[in-house]
Amino acid sequence: MSDRIKEKLEILADAAKYDVSCSSSGSNRKNKDHGLGNTGAGICHTYTEDGRCVSLLKILLTNHCIYDCAYCVSRKSNDIKRAAFTVQEVVDLTINFYRRNYIEGLFLSSGIFKDADFTMERLVLIAKKLRREHNFNGYIHLKTIPAASPELIHEAGLYADRLSINLEIPTDAGLKLLAPEKNRKDMIRPMTYLKDQLIKTKEEGKLFKTTPKFAPAGQSTQLIIGASGESDQQIITAANYFYNKFNMKRVYYSGYVPISYDKRLPTIGTAVPTARENRLYQSDWLMRFYGFQADEIVNESHPLLDLDIDPKLSWALRNMDRFPIDINKDDYQLILRVPGIGVGSAQKIVAARKFGPLHIEHLRKIGVAINRAKYFISCKGFLQIYADKRADLIKSYILNSSKSKYTSSTTQQLQLF
Repeated sequence: MSDRIKEKLEILADAAKYDVSCSSSGSNRKNKDHGLGNTGAGICHTYTEDGRCVSLLKILLTNHCIYDCAYCVSRKSNDIKRAAFTVQEVVDLTINFYRRNYIEGLFLSSGIFKDADFTMERLVLIAKKLRREHNFNGYIHLKTIPAASPELIHEAGLYADRLSINLEIPTDAGLKLLAPEKNRKDMIRPMTYLKDQLIKTKEEGKLFKTTPKFAPAGQSTQLIIGASGESDQQIITAANYFYNKFNMKRVYYSGYVPISYDKRLPTIGTAVPTARENRLYQSDWLMRFYGFQADEIVNESHPLLDLDIDPKLSWALRNMDRFPIDINKDDYQLILRVPGIGVGSAQKIVAARKFGPLHIEHLRKIGVAINRAKYFISCKGFLQIYADKRADLIKSYILNSSKSKYTSSTTQQLQLF
């Protein structure tokens, strides 16, 4: 590898670290004709302490950009070293890194140089070359450039496993304040096209086995947290809307890292606590897998997530009148609401109780976190003595008996190179 390529790699890999939406789950592209890679075999991820995925070759095509978004390190007014890969350079890097077993796929984004279509054409060409010329069957995630033409978005979907369009700022008002040159409609339009095309491909696939794959891992987006002062309620409401309206596979949450003295932004040194990101992801999980509605997690009377306890426990403490839950009688959805009981444990409980009433020791063996769950359940041989206790007392009991693993607000970003 030449010194110039190494320099570009350092610059453009560092610039890409602010985008956290690089999960490779959901695709089942198979290796064929003795090609390179196999998405279906699974991606070997590397994770930082706070859960960020850094296993893919994660780079920008360029950090040149025609926009001047206040929150972005690549904004045109920022005095930083600029670089740009050629299409062939990215293709060669991906293949060489894969052959050396450094990576299992490619996550490719870009600043916007010249215009949206000019940039998108190059992103698509990279994916096309990897698939057609190198028979590469590993994972490819392409960032879709807002305002790119539907024809280019469609072609991208034929070669990429996942496409994503970042919403960036959760509210329209925040986007206008920090990125006045951008238009939310330019982001919504490709999301709508992708949703419709994904539905169409799924329906055609039921009729014709030869239907080409189209972004088999779906579409995702990312929200920047803490740059424009939105409450957790606004963030979660926005995420819920895009899950429901656009069939998003994932919404990612990226805590804003202060990089500018711009008065519109938080001051340098006031990074978003890692705990807040984690609480947002936990809330996201509750909506996707536990049957919670967004307004149950946060609402007008409770617009901010508690940082010291998880959102499921927070909801339970605000709704003590719904407890205790009878483990041996109540249905699955109610059991899911109990703090300390996850999806797997709830399924095991429902299956196991068919053979006889469950005791507290049965729950412990199943994997239930008894130190939390005991305040909210009843079962055979277990006398519920906490039902009349105040919520704040129960919270103090739980906090005193366990220490959160998310106490640190700063972590070091893991490096790929």
